[in-house]
Amino acid sequence: MLSMLGSLVSALWTGLHPRTLLLGTVAFLFFADFLKRRRPKNYPPGPWRLPFVGNLFSLKLEQMLEHVEEMVNKYGNVISLEMGNLPIMIVTGLPLIKEALVQMDQKFLNRPLPPIREHVFKKYGLVMSNGQLWKDHRRFALMTLRNFGLGKKSLEERIQEEVQHLNEEIEKEAGQPFDTHLKINNAASNIICCITFGERFEYHDSQFQELLKLIDEVMHLEAAFQCQLYNAFPSIMKFIPGPHQTLFSNWERLELFVSRIIENHKKDWNPEEPRDFIDAYLKEMTMANVTSSFTEKNLICCTLDLFLAGTETTSTTLRWGLLYMAMYPEVQEKVHAEIDSVIGRWQQPSMAFRESLPYTNAVIHEIQRMSNILPFNVPREVTVDTNLAGYHLPKGTMIMTNLTALHKDPKEWATPDTFNPEHFLENGQFKKKDSFLPFSIGKRACLGEQLAKTELFIFFISLMQKFTFKPPSNEKLSLKCRMGLTLSPVSHRLCAIPRA
Repeated sequence: MLSMLGSLVSALWTGLHPRTLLLGTVAFLFFADFLKRRRPKNYPPGPWRLPFVGNLFSLKLEQMLEHVEEMVNKYGNVISLEMGNLPIMIVTGLPLIKEALVQMDQKFLNRPLPPIREHVFKKYGLVMSNGQLWKDHRRFALMTLRNFGLGKKSLEERIQEEVQHLNEEIEKEAGQPFDTHLKINNAASNIICCITFGERFEYHDSQFQELLKLIDEVMHLEAAFQCQLYNAFPSIMKFIPGPHQTLFSNWERLELFVSRIIENHKKDWNPEEPRDFIDAYLKEMTMANVTSSFTEKNLICCTLDLFLAGTETTSTTLRWGLLYMAMYPEVQEKVHAEIDSVIGRWQQPSMAFRESLPYTNAVIHEIQRMSNILPFNVPREVTVDTNLAGYHLPKGTMIMTNLTALHKDPKEWATPDTFNPEHFLENGQFKKKDSFLPFSIGKRACLGEQLAKTELFIFFISLMQKFTFKPPSNEKLSLKCRMGLTLSPVSHRLCAIPRA
């Protein structure tokens, strides 16, 4: 009997054509993928997806903002997408964003850990960590930032000192066209460097300039299509060359830079007199038990998080600000006039002047609204199966909040697509707007919000005191953006004309 069955199987196998076998295998895989990804009842609507890859190839990064706007108009305020095996929901509208990030924050508290971030950071750091590790390190970071000046006059003085160095560097350009990128990056980075490393770096320091270029490349590469492919198929992509391999190499170089600074700190470290974040963390490590998450690996990751976030977001917003001033000279003239009448040309700006500069404050907020450097916020992850707006969201779903739609909502902004500081003014006084969320909301809102606001205010006012920014002759400026983890201006040059 067994021999007959074996002969039958052998005959069937011999009779199978390789093409038939291949088609059967493909059909089986497609059916298995269909069963695996069957959408539960009340699953949010979304565009048609391909087997295995989902919407990976149908959403072009360069047109992502336009694609999402079209999908919101078609499917509503909760949209489902899939990138490889990863389910993603895009949530639009202030009521739903508040419901998810504030009212139901415990169900949306975690950060997702895509394979690229897992490869680089594992579970560590301040931005992408979760659970008790995140709670302990956020609490420690906030306390340490306050100890080293956050919210105090001493930090304002550091920013005032740094902006003087920046002004001197820009003056060297003598009104000729130059790229603002590295100078602004260096200035913004020096503030967080003073807090984390206890030192600032000169604008002609070639090693630090290379480091800033690494940061810029990392921010750009991580959004590249090949890196998204890595997130979808890490077991395959790890063997294939491409931008994702360059990204990993750059991260290793950044980690090495931080590791060297930590080793230098250890040589003359005095636990009774911490000089910066690294010293304070080393002291915390000595008091921790064997199960503590305060380890040297976590120190490297937390320092990198502070370093990158403290450099990239502020500098990118400032670069957008100077670009908008050059393209809207009538706005720049009003800023100059208000600053001249309240502070003058030579007095150092400080946060104490904010209430007396309503128009300038409105301009800074409008720069943030229009530049919209984090169009979909830093993502969250659903911690348990839950419901939002009547839709079922399975555990593990990535949540992206649509800040672009919020900051361009015609119901909230009179001229949503136009640079208009009047959006933040009422009867000549500055007015806060609930629909303005560049730093997010809830327990995972940006921990550096206060620092960023102080930097933007002092840097912007000081630059406006000293210079008039104009387009170079015969060069047309553009508001097109360069896609990356943040939206930054495309490469451009400006003329900084010293004010007489």
